Amino acid sequence: MEKFTVYTGTTVPLMNDNIDTDQILPKQFLKLIDKKGFGKYLMYEWRYLDHHYTENPDFIFNQAPYKKAGILITGDNFGAGSSREHAAWALADYGFRVVIAGSFGDIHYNNELNNGILPIVQPREVRNRLAKLSPQETLTVNLEKQLLITPIGDFHFDIDGEWKHKLLNGLDDIGITLQYEDLITAYEKQRPVYWRDEEK
Repeated sequence: MEKFTVYTGTTVPLMNDNIDTDQILPKQFLKLIDKKGFGKYLMYEWRYLDHHYTENPDFIFNQAPYKKAGILITGDNFGAGSSREHAAWALADYGFRVVIAGSFGDIHYNNELNNGILPIVQPREVRNRLAKLSPQETLTVNLEKQLLITPIGDFHFDIDGEWKHKLLNGLDDIGITLQYEDLITAYEKQRPVYWRDEEK
């Protein structure tokens, strides 16, 4: 997983409440098994006018100033619904590194973290002000200081200490296990030979 320390990017506001995982990534795309390529289908029903991927010009993701935004500002209860991790894959593949919401569906919150996206909770007043920023203005997220640095002021955010450590060091579950590679190797070497032979 890519380390997350400090990220600076532009924003796109999508202030709907209760955006669920089926809206983030509709169920017909769950058959894909590679994490790459899901960004094309993010917010599919809103982004496209038809099944030929004709862009809906009224949807904010398709408007030129917002197309390269890496920070999504959104409503309450983002990612409610099913547990599909594919929704987080789509957000990451599209290019989002940060999602700022009023609250998150519990499973989706963890799925974002597991895929290197930083979910940040902020009150509606702050999000409404951030949503009014121009698409050229940038925000900086400093994970070490747990600080959102914006043109309208700086805002603290909370994050679990274990998740903070994982993101700062780019550690997923496999990466954490590999931190103990020497201990695992030493354990394997001291195991009785007949156990090792049975497992072959």
